[in-house]
Amino acid sequence: MRVALINPNWHFEGSIYFGCREPHLPIELAASRQLLEAAGHKVLLIDGHLFDLRLADIATELRAFRPEMTVFTTAPTYLFWRCAPPELRVCQELARAVRGDSPLLVAVGPHGSTTPRTALRKLGVDIVVMGECEETLLRIAAGEDAITGTCFRDDRAIRVAGGPQAASFVDQQPLSWPDEFVRRHRHHHHRFDAAAKGPGAEVEASRGCPYSCTFCAKENYRNRYRRRKVDSVIAEARQLQRQGVEYIYFIDEIFLPNEPLLLQMAELKLKFGIQTRIDLWKPEMLALLGKAGCVSAECGVESLTPEGRDELGKRCKMSTAELAGQLKEAKRHISFVQANLIKMSHDDAEAVRQWREEMNNAGIWANDPVPLFPYPGSPDYGKLWGIPDDDAWERALDYYLGQFGAFSDIQEQRPKPLREIELEGM
Repeated sequence: MRVALINPNWHFEGSIYFGCREPHLPIELAASRQLLEAAGHKVLLIDGHLFDLRLADIATELRAFRPEMTVFTTAPTYLFWRCAPPELRVCQELARAVRGDSPLLVAVGPHGSTTPRTALRKLGVDIVVMGECEETLLRIAAGEDAITGTCFRDDRAIRVAGGPQAASFVDQQPLSWPDEFVRRHRHHHHRFDAAAKGPGAEVEASRGCPYSCTFCAKENYRNRYRRRKVDSVIAEARQLQRQGVEYIYFIDEIFLPNEPLLLQMAELKLKFGIQTRIDLWKPEMLALLGKAGCVSAECGVESLTPEGRDELGKRCKMSTAELAGQLKEAKRHISFVQANLIKMSHDDAEAVRQWREEMNNAGIWANDPVPLFPYPGSPDYGKLWGIPDDDAWERALDYYLGQFGAFSDIQEQRPKPLREIELEGM
């Protein structure tokens, strides 16, 4: 089968989107391409965001390739499946542009994983994949019917077969990227210690998280924790380094201490960034993390009170003072350390101000606490409204816009409801 995989050219006007707006490597599509090509399928990977392609440009490439199946993702790379833009506008625009050149149109991503019927209806696609997509796409390309983990139309009715699926992942071979992709990837995600000189890249060493914090939207995708083989991760990083990459960002939901990986990363002498929980690291492992090349660590603290952390389901055994000590220890070895805070009713505003000042004096950046969006697929959404239904995304965004009058500095200051920015009549 001839399969086209598309990363849309993302734009976020009017969106509350929390994620980084720079282009990132579409890892879910590269993993899918790897399996599809190994099975003998012909694959075209189009990155509209990285190459700043117009819809007409993408349609022209598709027409020349003549795909039998076209796939696109509803969030900018696996890194942002947990904080995807709520709206499907960009994907609706793409679906309309390529529908005529796509006999079988498939959407993957967090929207279809959580609200498959709504995603199918809004996008006008033939199939929506629920959960991690690479192995399910392989089954679709093989011609299987009613595949578990898909939503599709059958005699004009919408059917949902099973629930979101998880890929094995642990045996994933090193992903490869064309040289032109790497050359254009100038962004160094979450790096602040030095200006970029060469290309950056993203790599996935583990998938899922063993914790269930209430604000994290991962229940229906990328949930179960799995760790990829170290040799595969290092081989991928080494190839990127040969292509000129000087910095990689591990997109892992939670980068846990992994001595064998860190020891081999130290030999590569490649700078990298991570997101993690500071309470899971011992001093000697923080020292190894810095020695391995880590120059950026984004650490989830979330609340400055035990009650707040308990409400968020953090299962954190450290006190706030101990967390501060851990962050300061990390700063001894890592150029940029960030402590993430969430706006919580348990946290006194003056105490937060003083703690942030303490961190700032130690060279650690702690954000001004901001409220988080109750993503469909997160425990927070479930506590408010139960199981997500067809209006889940609209309900969550209406609630968020009604609760808060100020937003973070990476968001639009006047975000709009979904009904104003999504397309009608799909």
